[in-house]
Amino acid sequence: MFRIGEQDHRGDMKAIEPYKKVISHGGYYGDGLNAIVVFAVCFMPESSQPNYRYLMDNLFKYVIGTLELLVAENYMIVYLNGATTRRKMPSLGWLRKCYQQIDRRLRKNLKSLIIVHPSWFIRTLLAITKPFISSKFSQKIRYVFTLAELAELIPMEYVGIPECIKQYVLLFQHLLH
Repeated sequence: MFRIGEQDHRGDMKAIEPYKKVISHGGYYGDGLNAIVVFAVCFMPESSQPNYRYLMDNLFKYVIGTLELLVAENYMIVYLNGATTRRKMPSLGWLRKCYQQIDRRLRKNLKSLIIVHPSWFIRTLLAITKPFISSKFSQKIRYVFTLAELAELIPMEYVGIPECIKQYVLLFQHLLH
């Protein structure tokens, strides 16, 4: 059972077991009361799966329910986008549904959305939808292009960087040199 707003929702944990690493707690920043929530897109299911909509509906409940449990006060989301194929990226509609369904308290307490390794697709999508997104939310979005840049913003000791992203960073650095 997951609590979303004022309602309880039943989720199929067995179906989403391989995808539960999509959201994790990354420690705290600032005065210690501000949570860091890590959202690793590389752990999302591929859109080609036959039960994709069912998985995404249950993953939605899991993500929102987990967010409700992880966050007491102010928080930021670190959206790890690197090493992610388009087939694993959640749709804009799914992301919008997540944002709209979270409790007003959680929307208000979101201080920053840091998108790490933003693809041209993500940047273009956000640029196109900017007129339709609240200006308050738009101001919370920040792009970070390296893990070193991320480390300048937040303490990294509890931020679990998935192996696929570490490999992506190594490959990217190798291509630059």
